[in-house]
Amino acid sequence: MEFRHYPVMLAECLEGLAIKPDGLYIDGTAGGAGHSGEIARRLDPAKGRLVALDRDPEAVRTASERLAGLPAKVVKANYSEMRAVLDSLGEDRADGILLDLGVSSYQLDNGARGFSYHQDAPLDMRMSCEGLSAKDIVNTYPAEELGRIIFEYGEEKYARSIAANIVRYRSEKEIETTFELAEIIKNSVPQKVRRGKNPCKKTFQAIRIAVNDELGHLDKALDEAFDCLKVGGRLAVITFHSLEDRLVKQRFRSFATGCTCPPEFPVCVCGKTPRGRLLTNKPIEPSEKELSENNRSRSAKLRIIERIK
Repeated sequence: MEFRHYPVMLAECLEGLAIKPDGLYIDGTAGGAGHSGEIARRLDPAKGRLVALDRDPEAVRTASERLAGLPAKVVKANYSEMRAVLDSLGEDRADGILLDLGVSSYQLDNGARGFSYHQDAPLDMRMSCEGLSAKDIVNTYPAEELGRIIFEYGEEKYARSIAANIVRYRSEKEIETTFELAEIIKNSVPQKVRRGKNPCKKTFQAIRIAVNDELGHLDKALDEAFDCLKVGGRLAVITFHSLEDRLVKQRFRSFATGCTCPPEFPVCVCGKTPRGRLLTNKPIEPSEKELSENNRSRSAKLRIIERIK
């Protein structure tokens, strides 16, 4: 199937990055090259450069094809590895960095990848197509750990019941497909919950986050990305759920905070001054027009910070 990609809040991202034709930019989540392509088209082919990263080999192939002929280099790597990537390319610091987090429409719509509870497929959910899979987690993790993952990453109040039923089911038969897991989840929540929104969403999200260590990579990437910026450079991050947004909000705030001495100290002794300036005190959200064109953007939030020292 075609690698479709709707670049969420494209105009807002381009404006927020304040692209310079001779600048160096990083798209840490290339996907289908929607954002990457528009950034690269605004660069001077002789002076500007885009480095596009993705850990999904299918995304790397697609982005390489779609960015052909533009001042762009596509690298198979996780965005948490951008410092090493820049070093390998002989680059120092970037003028702008974009991270569009979460799972792509292609990954959701391609049933074979095992991300969606709407299509029956082998339990996989690996963005990189390698390493630990959803099937491994569901069939080997103890009930306590499964419950923790589902509760913390999915914010699912029926996490303990879902985890217990997963363990009960797998004691008789290995859980192999998305529909098998979806059925277990549905049978683990009250009837009234099943009549509302699909009860599988939170658990599938939680397991996907665990499979790909999304929060761990984001935690590392925020520090790496900010340190990879030039003074005056900007970091823009699009999140799709509260755990990501909370982490980005808190980290951005720390970059923009100066003195951390206790309030009772008469004078500052820590000597800390802000390293960044928040360009979005509140996150930017999709317009009504965008929501009507791409319903999957409804939970997106964009935050932007500028490095000032």
